[in-house]
Amino acid sequence: MELNRRTVIASAAAAGIAATALGTTAEAATGSASPGRRPVKEHFGTLADGTKVYRWSLENGGTHLKVLSYGGIVQSLEIPDRHGRRTNVSLGFDNLDDYVASSPYFGALIGRYGNRIAKGRFTLDGTNHQLSVNDGENSLHGGAKGFDKRVWDVEPFASGSDVGLRLHRTSDDGEMGYPGTLRATVTYTLTRGGDWIIDYAATTDKATVVNLTSHMYWNLAGEGSGSIEDHELRIAASRFTPTHAGLIPTGELAKVAGTPFDFRRAKPVGRDIRAGHPQQVLAKGYDHNWVLDKGITAEPEHVATLRDPSSGRTLKIATDQPGLQFYSGNFLDGTLTGTSGRTYRQGDALCLETQHFPDSPNQPAFPSTVLRPGETYRTRTVHRFSA
Repeated sequence: MELNRRTVIASAAAAGIAATALGTTAEAATGSASPGRRPVKEHFGTLADGTKVYRWSLENGGTHLKVLSYGGIVQSLEIPDRHGRRTNVSLGFDNLDDYVASSPYFGALIGRYGNRIAKGRFTLDGTNHQLSVNDGENSLHGGAKGFDKRVWDVEPFASGSDVGLRLHRTSDDGEMGYPGTLRATVTYTLTRGGDWIIDYAATTDKATVVNLTSHMYWNLAGEGSGSIEDHELRIAASRFTPTHAGLIPTGELAKVAGTPFDFRRAKPVGRDIRAGHPQQVLAKGYDHNWVLDKGITAEPEHVATLRDPSSGRTLKIATDQPGLQFYSGNFLDGTLTGTSGRTYRQGDALCLETQHFPDSPNQPAFPSTVLRPGETYRTRTVHRFSA
């Protein structure tokens, strides 16, 4: 398997290409689709410095999304079950204070660099860069104040049968230790068929590293409903990246065959989660990057399917990225109370983050995450829902 090492990727020309990769549209599967509603804005809370935070609500094709200007956070994502009953399938809070004080990245936009960078250091073009360290000795998800803790400018739109939000922010040269002024735009689109598409784009005035993603916590039975260990998961990956303590990759691309990490055929998340594999012991479950068989592609391709047997809800994910971080909610410990008023415990949700590999700036064998002036970083992830 050959992995293209360039970060600058041609994005999908249209949502129809991604729809083909994912198969039957939600509209065809359900027999109907509700019309899109132009996004509605409301005040959600105020930060300590007086900055107002807004919540945007949008609906299309049976999917209902609520997004905060703080962190680009998806506070709620509602989809129907096999009986047409809609519920929120994303973990989150009902107030701004909890997002600021104690959120483990619930529903957030992640940047400048999703996942971990060893010791918060990397060298680019002969220059050493020290990043904000916020995960032991490592830098995680952009540092102590990454994109998830910034207020974004939000522009609603309606285009044909689609509705959505364009989120913009400028990350100054040196923010959290990263070189270059990075101008980022992230677009959330809801299609008539109920797909949720995320388009990421960024430019820089100095060479830098970029790895943007979304940190959704999924429970297709419904937020606050309990464990996801009976959810069935399939990942189109024959290899994964083992880690040292601290969850930094060793550099090996290990085969999943014969290990608990083999999800090439759908199986319940909980079937092998306590198998005692040394990598599971390190991570307290699953918290690893899967090396997608398709590698980097010009358009999104279907790479993962998650299904809840009890409700019939199914999520299919397509991406142009080379990796998928599967995290099984290992560090949810019962101290956080979500939007339903219920507490979140270990294994009450999982994350499927489309990405380049962790610690890529320090791993020459991994696909590169370098972005240079004159280039545009582009990537797309498509979420398709059915029941």
